[in-house]
Amino acid sequence: MVIAFLRTIILYLLIIVGIRLMGKRQVGELEPSELVLALIIADLAAVPMQDFGIPLLTGIIPIFTLLCITMILSILTMNSVKFRALVCGRPSIIVENGKIHQREMQKNRFTLDELMEELRMKGITDLSTVKYAILETNGQISVLPYANQLPVTAEQMQVTPDDVGLPLIVINDGHVLDHNLRTRGLDRAWLQKQISKYGIKEPDDVFLLTVDEQNRVYFSAKEVLQ
Repeated sequence: MVIAFLRTIILYLLIIVGIRLMGKRQVGELEPSELVLALIIADLAAVPMQDFGIPLLTGIIPIFTLLCITMILSILTMNSVKFRALVCGRPSIIVENGKIHQREMQKNRFTLDELMEELRMKGITDLSTVKYAILETNGQISVLPYANQLPVTAEQMQVTPDDVGLPLIVINDGHVLDHNLRTRGLDRAWLQKQISKYGIKEPDDVFLLTVDEQNRVYFSAKEVLQ
């Protein structure tokens, strides 16, 4: 039982290393080579986890080899545009000036239903308002509307709203993050005054409290869950 426990932990940690090497991506954003790597590593790790008669190195060596190949491919794709295009492919323009490129859709096996779904998810229902729709190498659609369809910015309206900066979480589910509190130049006494305004005595009763660069506070108390 102990051996099985240790083998599982070792292989699990090795898989985590492999996923970390691919960067912070969601599954839907993986390049084809990265997705293949993830599937193969998972398959290689499953066998020595289940069959104790197989030496652990039988699973570790192939996984380690794949990780080395991944590092080499990453270096090559960073340094060579041609190799990057070979491994990752190139983006395809699906819609240009409101017109659908049917040949590109057929080449990428991309259906009309998928295109319309992607456009709806981006709040676009009228194809004639789309300047470009580009199928990226990770399978995601980038949509660029015509300039007259873009939202008006504060600069275009000649207004200068306050830049609140990045809000930092000070209380996370009842836990005070002292580092973030100090980053804002605040202390526990200030925090206690803030939560007291909402009738709260202890940080344990706070679900979320954030502070932006203007010291503006967002507060959410814990709910009593039945």
